[in-house]
Amino acid sequence: MNRIVKWAALPAAVALSLAAWGIAARVHTDHGLQKTADDAAVPSVVTVRAHAAPASEEIVLPGSVSPAFDAALYARTNGYLKRWYVDIGDHVKAGQVLAEINSPEIDQQLLQARADLLAAKANSRVAGILAQRERALVPASAVSQQASDQATSDASARAANVASGEANVDRLEQLVSFEKIISPYDGVVTARNTDIGHLINAGSNNGPELFEVADVSWLRIFVQVPQTDAPFIQPGVDVTLHFPEYPGQVFPARLLSTARALDPMTRTLRTQLRIGNDRGLLFPGGYVEVHFKLHAPTRGVRVPANALLFRAEGLRVATLAPDGRVSLRSVTEGRDFGTEVEILTGVKAGETIIINPPAALTDGDHVKVLDTSDKK
Repeated sequence: MNRIVKWAALPAAVALSLAAWGIAARVHTDHGLQKTADDAAVPSVVTVRAHAAPASEEIVLPGSVSPAFDAALYARTNGYLKRWYVDIGDHVKAGQVLAEINSPEIDQQLLQARADLLAAKANSRVAGILAQRERALVPASAVSQQASDQATSDASARAANVASGEANVDRLEQLVSFEKIISPYDGVVTARNTDIGHLINAGSNNGPELFEVADVSWLRIFVQVPQTDAPFIQPGVDVTLHFPEYPGQVFPARLLSTARALDPMTRTLRTQLRIGNDRGLLFPGGYVEVHFKLHAPTRGVRVPANALLFRAEGLRVATLAPDGRVSLRSVTEGRDFGTEVEILTGVKAGETIIINPPAALTDGDHVKVLDTSDKK
């Protein structure tokens, strides 16, 4: 009888054991899920350390290359191009004839003016002789004073005609001299926009220039310096140039001048540099990277640009305390260096900074640090 009772109680014991195991497993699972949820609620962040600004820094700005001097040569007289003597790429000297214009109307006007001048001079000589004779006969009453005065006046008018004729000849000779296109200085022909037989009209409003001549013995480099760096562009600043056509080569340059006024549209300072080009390796019209080494006073600290938080209450940086709590600091931004920014107030060198902070991050939040990159 007792054996039967024992066997009857066995299923109940097994059932109770299974129930207890199920409850324990569920409690363990719920605990694991709660831990996972708690871990997920803590944001993961990457941190760096704010570091002091270096004693000197290098900024890189785009620049444009221009010749030392550049002249667009237009015609000063009308006609047809008779001949050109130089082409693009030719080296020319100051005063060298680049081309000649055929202006038959001007040539004929000059011949006519010279003939008129000869006639005016002859008439002036005759009038002068007659006036002198008239004055000599006045004392003997052979000629009236009125006739003598009239002869003197006529001689003066004839002399004025000579002066007018000489001025007209000078004017036409000047126009004839404009038939020759002259180089204003030593340089290189960079453009020729005419050819033999082309109709030439005087002035710069009647088409492109006939020639363009540039002095490329040295070059001007123009660069726009941001307002924040403008005060440090002073005589003696260390400047080097990097041309894409000469990778790995560094070309020294020197500061020539600055505009000493900021462009109100771009808030930049137009800066002019000079670089020698005796070997003719460099060409105007190109692009260049300008490297300025600035010795600016040390101000504040540097942090990555992606550490900034733009909040309604102002600019913030998220710092991390040793206990893992977040502190949002109000900061004052200085200069922008692209990947880094200058922080003038609110953060000290060596403090831990959160980069790419979550938008919902608040003061006192706990975070999990995934990686730390210390910057010296």
